[in-house]
Amino acid sequence: MGRFRTNRFNPWTNLQKTIGQKKTEAIDGDVQVFKSEHLVNIPNPYEKEKRLCILCKMNIVPDYKNTRMLSQFISRFTGRIYGRHITGLCRHKQDHVEKEIKKSREAGLMPFYFRNPEFSHDPKLFDPDNPFRPHHY
Repeated sequence: MGRFRTNRFNPWTNLQKTIGQKKTEAIDGDVQVFKSEHLVNIPNPYEKEKRLCILCKMNIVPDYKNTRMLSQFISRFTGRIYGRHITGLCRHKQDHVEKEIKKSREAGLMPFYFRNPEFSHDPKLFDPDNPFRPHHY
């Protein structure tokens, strides 16, 4: 016998051969299921569940006239816009929120350096003290 045996099953090199040899069944005409004793469909146990941002989940489109909602994404004391790692928004919605906050400030609906005190006790969309991802400050 040589160094390599040819009759041993190798899933990486023999995959196309195995798929070609096994029977296929059509379900609903589109999806094909391959039956094989070697190929098993197991979900990845280490895959993280996909998190949706709060605005995508509720299907909310930010608007510059809705200052109460936009004020939840700025700091109460400094007026700075919170980052994505704190708010938990997706990149598209974070960019949209930042653009609408700037538009609202230019229109004179929101202040630049602090948050309106009347919106201070609104329910929180996120906790700025416990960010979704850790940060250096």
